[in-house]
Amino acid sequence: MGTIVERTEPRVGSTPSGPPGFDDWVAARGPALLRLAYTLTGGATDAEDVVQDALSRALPRWSKISAMADLDAYVRRMVVNAHTSRWRRWRRRETPVEQVYDVDTAAVMDDEARMEHDERRRIWAACRALPEAQRTAVVLRYYEQLEYAEIAELTGVREGSVRSRVSRGLAALRVELGEVQGDE
Repeated sequence: MGTIVERTEPRVGSTPSGPPGFDDWVAARGPALLRLAYTLTGGATDAEDVVQDALSRALPRWSKISAMADLDAYVRRMVVNAHTSRWRRWRRRETPVEQVYDVDTAAVMDDEARMEHDERRRIWAACRALPEAQRTAVVLRYYEQLEYAEIAELTGVREGSVRSRVSRGLAALRVELGEVQGDE
């Protein structure tokens, strides 16, 4: 009979002697942070800016941050905070226009792809119309698949508030997308 050898896997980017290195950790977890930021901001360039801001704040304190029990959750919180700060700054400076002119990419697609593209755009527009707190809660719950307690910890509010924001956000999406029970 062979012997059973217990194998422990090191954390992402960790060295045998310590916590993960910043570059290795960012290489492994960066795409997930970008996806999170994209769902929060709605744009690739804004997402990159939010992640860059969060990571630039993390780098000088990396030795302290990397020793945390749940490193991923801590940096996700930094991304959410960076998005909130950016959103608050934008809200003070920018004035939205009534209509945004966009390149019509649907014109070059076949009918099925165009319908799918239009539906995604419609859903995404409805998500972007949600208040920031509701959109953040819905994105973290259904896109990132976090539990209510994790969202509460990330956003710094009570779990009941998170549940309320998710519920209200979903209700607003159903109304916007015409999926209210009275419409059947």
